[in-house]
Amino acid sequence: MQRPRRLVTVSHSYVVTLNRRLANEMARVGGGAWDVTAVAPRFFHGDLRPIHLQLDSDEPAKVAGVRAFLSRSLHAFVYGPELHEHLRRGVDLVHAWEEPFVLAGLEVALLTPRRVPLVFSTFQNLSKRYPPPFAQTERFVVGRSAGWIAGGQTVKDNLLGRPGYAARRSCIIPMGVDTELFRPDRASGEAVRRELGWNTEGPPVIGYLGRFVPEKGVSLLMRVLEQLRTPWRALFAGGGPMETELRAWAARHEDRVRILTGVPHEGVPRVLNAMDVLCGPSQTMPRWKEQFGRMLAEAFACGVPVLASTSGEIPHTVGDAGRLLPEADDTAWARALSDVLESPELRRELSSRGREWAVRRFSWPVVARAHLDFFEALLERR
Repeated sequence: MQRPRRLVTVSHSYVVTLNRRLANEMARVGGGAWDVTAVAPRFFHGDLRPIHLQLDSDEPAKVAGVRAFLSRSLHAFVYGPELHEHLRRGVDLVHAWEEPFVLAGLEVALLTPRRVPLVFSTFQNLSKRYPPPFAQTERFVVGRSAGWIAGGQTVKDNLLGRPGYAARRSCIIPMGVDTELFRPDRASGEAVRRELGWNTEGPPVIGYLGRFVPEKGVSLLMRVLEQLRTPWRALFAGGGPMETELRAWAARHEDRVRILTGVPHEGVPRVLNAMDVLCGPSQTMPRWKEQFGRMLAEAFACGVPVLASTSGEIPHTVGDAGRLLPEADDTAWARALSDVLESPELRRELSSRGREWAVRRFSWPVVARAHLDFFEALLERR
């Protein structure tokens, strides 16, 4: 009987249990054909707070904790020397969920035995010139790799023009969404509306989920809402530097607007289900464009109709499951929102189409299977 293939996947984000969903799903859908180990820092300085390695006793993947140094910097942090032990013993393939230009990505490439294929995942959809040593790091990691996974079409399009990428096998695999947690749930959505002091019946609720920052199109959405003649309510969920401006604007609209901050990830499905349509009006900036649009995929999974701009990866995330609109065209946004608000039938159609798209494209079993198929194709070539 053939032994299971041994996969080691390395990522600083694995310090959080929720972020190991890919590793756990690969172990699950591998059906015994893959033995998966997720290597994670024992401690990491997160964006909001320091994080100690979170462990769950029923994870299908093995979890190995290693030290991490200089973890306040995603570019400069490195793993402890014990990482070498996890990469060198009976491993069939190493997957690095670290960008190829960061020092941790270089460390994984250096410590992976030459006989073992290395695959890295990347989400860089902007053309950048990295200073030393990061430019040299990127070239080395790409040259050492057997293949790379792009987080979206715009990522792949961008990177194929950089040195070395076109010479390596690649594929596009989007981020995953828990389509069991994120699902249509009218009752929970109505409960959220009551908690917000709204009647469950009333004008449709236009939703926004994400950071309150200019590049996410908050200002555009405020302007567009003021143009609408169709009755509406609006729910903004998130947080960020524009919160004060947003609250001042909301005060002028009295009972029509609600703002929710500090929503934990597990609470997001309830909030999404309180919305009749989600808007993703992201605006491309000189140094930023949308990399994926997680809130769009999560809204689809909840059966919430989606209107979104054409920034970055959004057209590929939305496909034909939602409505795409020009980034800065207030009139087009107002017209599209009016159409959706005035037509329950259109909302039902978009809801059904979005849910089907999310399950087929973004569900974790689908995403995990795509990773394993790519890994198997690389191994079969050797």
